[in-house]
Amino acid sequence: MAVNLGAVHRCREPSWGVVTNPYGYQAPPGVHFGYPPQLPPRNPNGATAIIAALLGVALCGMVGYLPVYTFIDIPSGVSIGDLPGEALTVIGMYFGAAIVLLLGAMVTLFRSVAGAILLIIGALLALASALLEPALLFRSEYGVYFELVFQFEFDAAIARAAAIALSPVVLVLAAVPPTFRYLRHKPPPPGVYGPQHGYSAPQQGYPSQQGGQPPAW
Repeated sequence: MAVNLGAVHRCREPSWGVVTNPYGYQAPPGVHFGYPPQLPPRNPNGATAIIAALLGVALCGMVGYLPVYTFIDIPSGVSIGDLPGEALTVIGMYFGAAIVLLLGAMVTLFRSVAGAILLIIGALLALASALLEPALLFRSEYGVYFELVFQFEFDAAIARAAAIALSPVVLVLAAVPPTFRYLRHKPPPPGVYGPQHGYSAPQQGYPSQQGGQPPAW
């Protein structure tokens, strides 16, 4: 019996627009032959942002302790309004730095760029408070001021020394590019990257072959 090879060949040719496997069968649902899978982008390293937030909390505690210490140390019969304007300015700067640092640390841990900006502002304010205090209260006697601070004889001196030491560290960690890269990164929603963008494993329903071999023509 004669076989029309041309007719057999035409039966094997896939129609245009139909994805087929190497044997000419149409690909079942969920199986795609084309580009390799699209991998999701790597998440930026958040070490600098997290360390900046944690050190910001520590710095907040140090500079926030100084106004509290001043209020406790006020003699009886003397009110806050009786303090000189320079002292009130320094107290207000320390208190403001503590509030900004606390907000910045919390917002940074929630992965917002505003948190890093607040940490930068709070660190600058804390450092400015510690460096302007001798100019306002010690008649610019910086030598005497730093000598008293770094003798670590009082809790307030330790808090001031920590403010001077930690402020530049928080400032640098909050301002470096990896911190902003981590805070700006938004993870893709589920399902954006997956098998539908590349090769995928065969699913049930794939046409079975006898003996697992391709058909012989």
